[in-house]
Amino acid sequence: METSEKDNKYFRAKDKVEAIKKFYTSLLSYIFFIGLLAGINYWTDEWRYPWFLWAAFGWGIGLVFQAIKTFSLSPFFGRDWEERKIKEYMQEDEKQQRWK
Repeated sequence: METSEKDNKYFRAKDKVEAIKKFYTSLLSYIFFIGLLAGINYWTDEWRYPWFLWAAFGWGIGLVFQAIKTFSLSPFFGRDWEERKIKEYMQEDEKQQRWK
């Protein structure tokens, strides 16, 4: 039993590292492409209408949600909320099974 628990911890940690890696890759892509769009915007109309900000805003919202998910920053549920709820429901189910 101890070995499978270590394996589970390893795979959860590995998944977490992959999610963090994916977030930072997305962040670098965001910085590069928004910078490229800003350069194109400046080159075409010299900031008369900064249209690249629409792309920056839209993509930025997605990046914020990815960061919240990756780093467990959810202000509504807190850290490990899902895991706690699963354990809570399992305990409730055990209690109900005992009474039957």
